[in-house]
Amino acid sequence: MSQHYYSKNPQTKSNPREWTYTLRGEKFHFHTDAGVFSKGEVDFGSRLLIEAFQDSEVDGPVLDVGCGYGPIGMAIAKAYPQKEVHMVDVNTRAIELARKNSEKNGIQNVKIYESDGLASVEEADFSAILTNPPIRAGKETIFRFYEEAFGKLAAGGSLWVVIQKKQGAPSTQEKLEELFGEVQVADKKKGYFIFEARKV
Repeated sequence: MSQHYYSKNPQTKSNPREWTYTLRGEKFHFHTDAGVFSKGEVDFGSRLLIEAFQDSEVDGPVLDVGCGYGPIGMAIAKAYPQKEVHMVDVNTRAIELARKNSEKNGIQNVKIYESDGLASVEEADFSAILTNPPIRAGKETIFRFYEEAFGKLAAGGSLWVVIQKKQGAPSTQEKLEELFGEVQVADKKKGYFIFEARKV
């Protein structure tokens, strides 16, 4: 069986690494490992999403789906200390790293747990949901996530998605427009699109 970073238990041999990165003007110290997404640096798409994100004015927690070792959720938790940020991933190695990284960086307003997509997310009425979706999981899986995310958002809340044009940005925009109505392109750089879809 081929192993992906969205596998539940990566069989890839552990190869831990440590490094620092600045996101939204804050320096973070990360522990990463083989078998998780973008283990050597915070990938460009995630960085673009982190910088573009603006939380909606509605009450409610924020959700980072496919959190990996934690850069998106941690950066948002640091930027919005009054918010609780849920961070979920199917990859157990990634979840362990996200917990370790949040603790190492002194970030306490996070709730980190294992979930295949939104399957284990019991809370609803999120003010925002962010994702850098696992494209290789397939369009059907990703579109199902968009549908589930719509149901989990509070009225006025937004789904934020980063996706490359060549990996399906046009079809994602079409699907989000079908679900949410109006969709904004919050940013666009180097072939990456940041979509903000607000639930009205």
